[in-house]
Amino acid sequence: MDLALVNGRVMTDRGLEEGLAVRVSGSQIIAVGPAATVAGDARLRDLEGAILLPGFIDIQVNGGGGALFNADPTAETIAAIGQAHRQFGTTGFLPTLISDDLLAVSAAIAATRDAIARQIPGVLGVHIEGPFLNPKRKGIHELSKLRRIDEPAFELLTSLETGRTLVTLAPETTSPEMIGRLVGAGVVVSAGHTNAGYATVRAALDRGLSGFTHLFNAMSPLTSREPGVVGAALEDAASWCSLIVDGHHVDPVVLRVALRCKPHDRFILITDAMPSVGADFTSFVLQGKTITVKNGVCLDEHGTLAGSDLDMAGAVRNAMRLLGLDLAEASRMASRNPADFLGLGDEVGRIAPGYRADLVLVDDDIQVLDSWIGGQDLAQSHGNGGGSLRGRAGHG
Repeated sequence: MDLALVNGRVMTDRGLEEGLAVRVSGSQIIAVGPAATVAGDARLRDLEGAILLPGFIDIQVNGGGGALFNADPTAETIAAIGQAHRQFGTTGFLPTLISDDLLAVSAAIAATRDAIARQIPGVLGVHIEGPFLNPKRKGIHELSKLRRIDEPAFELLTSLETGRTLVTLAPETTSPEMIGRLVGAGVVVSAGHTNAGYATVRAALDRGLSGFTHLFNAMSPLTSREPGVVGAALEDAASWCSLIVDGHHVDPVVLRVALRCKPHDRFILITDAMPSVGADFTSFVLQGKTITVKNGVCLDEHGTLAGSDLDMAGAVRNAMRLLGLDLAEASRMASRNPADFLGLGDEVGRIAPGYRADLVLVDDDIQVLDSWIGGQDLAQSHGNGGGSLRGRAGHG
C-alpha cells in the first residue's frame, strides 16, 4: 500500500510549505500536493506539524558508530557507518578513504561495489581522498602514503562501475590531461590538500575539475598577489565548494565572506566525520595516530585536526546559526547541491514526484525525528511502529 505523509511542513523547491501531502509508492515519491487530492486510499502517517526535508547527502564520511573506513574497508564497515549517520538525517553518503596505498584503495572500491550490490541503505559511491596530495598541505594524511597518479592508479580509480566515484587530489601533483581523462571516465574530481597556484587550478577547472574539498582547509590561501586555490574556487561560479561548518575548521566570518562570492547553490555541507559520531568515543586510532575527541573536535597529539565530530543535522543547524542561512538554503546545501555535484540531481536531493523517497523528518530545532531511504522508514526498522525518534541529539 502507498504511504501518504500528511500534516507536516514540506520543503519543496519553493521553500517550506504547509498543507501538502507527500505520497510514496515503493521507493519513489509519486505525488506532492494538497492532502485532499494526494492522500487518497494511501496509508496515512501524521507528521504532527514537523518539518519534512529531503534526506541529507554527505559526500565525505570517514567513519561513524565506532567504525572507520580506513581501518576496515569492507561492506560491513560501510553499513555500520551508514546506520550511525542515518539517525542524524543522512540518507545518502560516500564512505571516504583518506590517503593509503593502492591495495587499500582497491579494497575500499571493492567494498563499495559490494555494499551497492547488497543494497546497503544510503551508499551512493565512494570518495577517495588522496593519496594524490601535496605533502605541504597533507594535514592529518600520512606522508609515506602520498604518491602521484600513474596508469595503475588511473585504472583503479575508474574501476567502480556502479555508483559515483569522487576523487580528491592536488592538481599540481598531476596534469590537466590526467584530470581530463578521469572526468572523461566518469570520475568526479575535486581539489584538496593542495598548494597549487591559481593558474594550475584554472587549467584543472578547464579540464573538468568540478569541486573543492573542505574549502579553506589544507589549501593555498587567497593573498594579495597570488589568488591560490581559495581564490580560484571563489572566482569560478560553476564549481562546487564543500564546507565543514563546525565552528572549528573555519571561522564563521570567513565562511560568510565566501558565501558572498559565488552562488549559494555551489556550496555543499559535509561532515568529514570520524568514528566518534554516533558513538561515545573520546579517542580512536587513525593510521597509528591516537586521535582525541574533546568538545566536538578531533585532534592528534600535535594539535592537527583529524576530520570532525560533526553530523549532518548539526551541519544544517550550524549553517543557520553561524552563517545566517535560512532553513531552505541550509537544506539545499545538505541535499540538492551535493546531489547535483555528484550528477544525481534527477534522482535524489528533492521532494518532488519521480525522486527517490529519501526523506528526513525534523523538529523546529533540526533534531531528527525519523528518516526514510527509498521509502523505508527508520523508526519502523527500530521496532517502534513508525513512531517518533524524538530525543536523538545531533553533534555540532
